[in-house]
Amino acid sequence: MKKFKKLKITGIILAILVLFLVIINIIPPKTNVENNPFIVGDNKLPLIAAHRGGGKNNPENTMLAFREAVKTIGIDIIESDLYLTKDGYLVYNHDAYIDETCNVNGDISLEEVKNICEDETKRHYIKDMTLEELEKYNFGYYFEDEDGNRIYKDETELEKTGLQIATVDKLFEEFHESNPELLFIVEIKNDGDAGYKACKILSETLDKYPNYKDRLVVGTFHDEIETELKTNYPHLLRGAPTGTAAKFILTQFLGVNIFDRSDFACLQIPTSYDLGITLRLNKKTIINRAHRRNIAVQYWTINDADEMRELIELGCDCIMTDDPILLKRVLEEYK
Repeated sequence: MKKFKKLKITGIILAILVLFLVIINIIPPKTNVENNPFIVGDNKLPLIAAHRGGGKNNPENTMLAFREAVKTIGIDIIESDLYLTKDGYLVYNHDAYIDETCNVNGDISLEEVKNICEDETKRHYIKDMTLEELEKYNFGYYFEDEDGNRIYKDETELEKTGLQIATVDKLFEEFHESNPELLFIVEIKNDGDAGYKACKILSETLDKYPNYKDRLVVGTFHDEIETELKTNYPHLLRGAPTGTAAKFILTQFLGVNIFDRSDFACLQIPTSYDLGITLRLNKKTIINRAHRRNIAVQYWTINDADEMRELIELGCDCIMTDDPILLKRVLEEYK
């Protein structure tokens, strides 16, 4: 008899727990943002985000790459990272230093440059250089075409060809009239005071290009810069920092997403995380639960056609790629 009572009590507790989980998954969660231009909608193809401007197709993070991506390839989103120069300009570059993308070390091979850069003290950091100094260098110097030819190695008319380092102001100016529908994903790489200043400059620059104020999402890996964005620039859409993204994904896996209190606009994730075991993130459930909160799901960095097809069929909102030409070709299959 006692055994039966224990089983009955256990059954009641499990039933209550199941009912609780069902209820919290039925209740519509609060949306993170009301208007999210990065959501494509049901049964729509994902947006093409040119990672670094499409670094496989053209010299990464240059105006040449951005122009080709927008005007020739027809991408939807420009994605890149922002660094603050010594004299207070925001420029696009993937790394904190410029050695591996331009001829700052003179006429030597990329392999030699990488050997030099193993010593961090010998790197040329953006924070230590003015914009005028940076603009002297050819940022297409090491770019190779499909045949392995360095086709821009000897280019000297850098401003005309778009092979100078690009500023955030120059990029907005380039497209704000001709492509007002263009979207942007940016990451502020600086931390501390430089990161605070970068936030301020980005916001002030957007004031000059109002078309883009609601068409840019900004992210950071630094907690203090995330707090700065939330506190002083709440009008800017934000991507989820790593910790916040991990928390959101965990609540989805556990089915308790109603308890997530995040307020980001875009969930930018790889297809998997290696945590000793491989955690797969290319799941329809993650996308569906994010969409309930009006969060866009954006996968990076996808350069394989089959992986692109898988994400398209899952219904993600955006695919970030170094090869937007390939992604464009794959998307044509679905049209």
